Amino acid sequence: MKAVTWHGKGDVRVDDVPDPTIQQPTDAIIRVTTTNICGSDLHLVEPLAPFMSVGDVMGHETMGEVVEVGGETGDLRVGDRVSIPFQISCGHCWMCDRGLYTQCETTQVRDQGSGAALFGYSKMYGSVPGGQAEFLRVPQAQFTHVKLPEGPADDRFAYLSDILPTAWQAVAYAHVPEGGTLVVLGLGPVGDFAARIGLHKGYRVIGVDLVPDRLERARLRGVEVVDLREHEDDLGDAIRDMTDGRGPDSVVDAVGLEAHGSPATTFVQKAAGLLPDVLAAPLQKTAGVDRLAALYSAIDICRRGGTISLSGVYGGAADPIPMLTLFDKQLQLTMGQCNVKKWVPEIMPLLTDDDPLGVDTFASHRLPLAQAPEAYTNFRAKEHGWQKVLLKPAGV
Repeated sequence: MKAVTWHGKGDVRVDDVPDPTIQQPTDAIIRVTTTNICGSDLHLVEPLAPFMSVGDVMGHETMGEVVEVGGETGDLRVGDRVSIPFQISCGHCWMCDRGLYTQCETTQVRDQGSGAALFGYSKMYGSVPGGQAEFLRVPQAQFTHVKLPEGPADDRFAYLSDILPTAWQAVAYAHVPEGGTLVVLGLGPVGDFAARIGLHKGYRVIGVDLVPDRLERARLRGVEVVDLREHEDDLGDAIRDMTDGRGPDSVVDAVGLEAHGSPATTFVQKAAGLLPDVLAAPLQKTAGVDRLAALYSAIDICRRGGTISLSGVYGGAADPIPMLTLFDKQLQLTMGQCNVKKWVPEIMPLLTDDDPLGVDTFASHRLPLAQAPEAYTNFRAKEHGWQKVLLKPAGV
C-alpha cells in the first residue's frame, strides 16, 4: 500500500509499504477514506525528529471503513464507517473507566515513561504505524473507534479523531465562567476550533496569531483578533486594555513547543537537532527544550485567579516555569492529551446539517495522498491559506 513515511528532518515521502494485517484478536483493519495532517505531525519533522525512525508511517487523524476484524472486537463489523481516535485505549482498565483514555494502562508505553500509545507518533508513544496510508491496523479496536452514520461527506466527521475533541477539551479545561472572556493563543486548526467552540458556548473570544489569513478567518467567525506582529512587545497590555485592565478569565495555549518569539530555546532545539539521535533523544527528554513564549504570554495575560488550558504539545522535561508568578496570581494550569471519546457524545449533536462549528468548510486543502510531501512543506511554512489539509488515498 501507499503510505506517508518519515525519512529524516524535513524529509517526508510517499512509499510502498506492506499492507497491515490482523496481529491480535482485538485488531481491526480499516480502509482509509480521509486522513489529515495535524499541526503536531509537524513537530516530528524537526524538534521531535530524534524519536523517529526512517520508514515510520505518519499520521493520527484517520477515518474510513472497516474491512477486517479480529475475533475480539466487540460490536465492530466489516463495513462500519468509523473515526479512529489518535490514542489507542482498551476502554476497560482503571484509567479508561475514569475517562482518562490517554493514560490507558493496557497500552501505556512504559519503556518510554509515556501514556497511551498513539498512532504515528514516534517511539515515545509506541512506534505504532499511523493513518496517512491506504489502510490502518487499529489495535484495541473494540474501543478505539467511533461509529459514524452513513450519508454525510467525510468532512463532517474528519476532525473527530483529534483536533475537534482536542479543542473541546481545551475549552472545557479552561473553566470559562458564564459570559466570561476566553483568549486563544494560536489560531491554527486547534485554536481555530477552540475559538469557534468558545463562541458557540456564549463566551467573548479574543484570538491571537501572526498569520494574516488565520486572523481573518477567525475574525469572519466573530472572534475579536489581535495581530501578534503589532503587539509582540506589549501583548499583555493590549489584552488587558480590552478586558477592563484585568485580563481574561481564561487562556487556551494552542501553540505549544514551537512558539514564535523564543530565540534561546529555538537555538537549543536546532543545536540538539545537529546531534546524533542517540544523544539528541535523551537531551530532549531531560532538558528544557520547549519554546515557551506562548506559555509565558498566557501567564502574563490571564487575570488573577484565572485558568490557563494547554492544548499545544510540549515535550521538554526541564522547562523553566515562573512559579512565583503562577503562585502570586493564583492561576490554575490544566493540560494533557485529549481523551477523545470522553467528548464525542457532546460533539456529535453539533455535527448536523446546521453545522454550527463550520466543519464542512473547515479544510483549506483536500489533496491526494501522493501530494503529502508538498502539503507538509507548505503547512509547516504557514504558506498563505494553508490551514488544514485533508488527504485522500487513491481511488477514494
